Amino acid sequence: MHLGFVFALYLLVLGMPALAADEFLVYFGTYTSGESRGIYAYRFEGASGKLTSLGLAAETENPSFLAIHPNGRYLYSVSELSGNEGETAGVVSAFAIDKRTGKLTLLNKVSAGGDGPCHLNVDPTGRMLVVANYSSGNVAAFPLQDDGRLGEASSLIQHRGSSVNARRQQGPHAHSVNFSLDNRFLVAVDLGLDKLMVYRADAAKATIESNDPPFTKVKPGSGPRHFTFHPSGRYAYVINEISSAVTAFRYEAERGALNEVQTISTLPEGFEGRNSTAEVRIHPSGKFLYGSNRGHDSIAVYAVDAATGMLRAVEHVSTGGKRPRNFEIDPSGRFLFAANQGTHNVVVFRIDPSSGRLSPVGEPLEIPSPVCVRFVGL
Repeated sequence: MHLGFVFALYLLVLGMPALAADEFLVYFGTYTSGESRGIYAYRFEGASGKLTSLGLAAETENPSFLAIHPNGRYLYSVSELSGNEGETAGVVSAFAIDKRTGKLTLLNKVSAGGDGPCHLNVDPTGRMLVVANYSSGNVAAFPLQDDGRLGEASSLIQHRGSSVNARRQQGPHAHSVNFSLDNRFLVAVDLGLDKLMVYRADAAKATIESNDPPFTKVKPGSGPRHFTFHPSGRYAYVINEISSAVTAFRYEAERGALNEVQTISTLPEGFEGRNSTAEVRIHPSGKFLYGSNRGHDSIAVYAVDAATGMLRAVEHVSTGGKRPRNFEIDPSGRFLFAANQGTHNVVVFRIDPSSGRLSPVGEPLEIPSPVCVRFVGL
């Protein structure tokens, strides 16, 4: 009998899970204008919630957002940089992951095709990476080689226009890029245009091109930021940075069309302070949605109606810090990690599987200027 099976059976008899199937590396992207030097790593035991610091995984400038290759062997990072007028400074980097130590080895880096790259994603097949360049308001696609390295940009699409907020929406500001579950479409959210641009994606060629319909609008002045699909593929959600609201859509998978069904505030009734939102995440079960508030410094928790995709507010939970940015739910759906950029800490919450409510567990992790959280299974 195979020894691995015997060990797993032994743990099962003792009432313990096989840890090898429930252990992760957790990577944290940061801003490096202060004490941070790059990307930091922890080892995480999902069964117990135990976290062990692995220190600095890679020294790199402003790795504010990270993406993991589907095979778990490579990590990609933006370097959120802006050049002088007429120059492009943004960079995308590819790293190999050492699953034993958590260390990252730089494979190569290429121009992001624009300034201020702030978000990136790898398609489900692992053949294409797409980047949103905030400052220059464009979206770039890159081929991924078999060894994880990045090729030069194969598509570069410039957004054009503006919206009603003279300070924030004077021009395009691409803020996130997400592939549809069937990998046929890419949704590129543009804060400056109040639009969700939809592109047809060709992973084999690593290219994107405009869809028909080419975009969906949200209410003027909303400032849409980050986006997620429901695991059923029938619904989708965008969090609006300027208006502090989440907009729910019915999704037509065949056409790549988004149809608004609801907009709901991320803030509790009566809140009158300044606020902007950052991240939106759906629970793996599809039963709950979460959004982060900067100002109120909270996670807004919603229940999802399975029949309509509409949201019902459940609670608002303090993130235990200031200016929460990205947060992530671990693959098992048991924990949520919230990155508080303003107080240099990450707070871990346990998720109630029946209600979606959050309860902080353990001590906050001390990480300088954390912005992004990503898990890699071991």
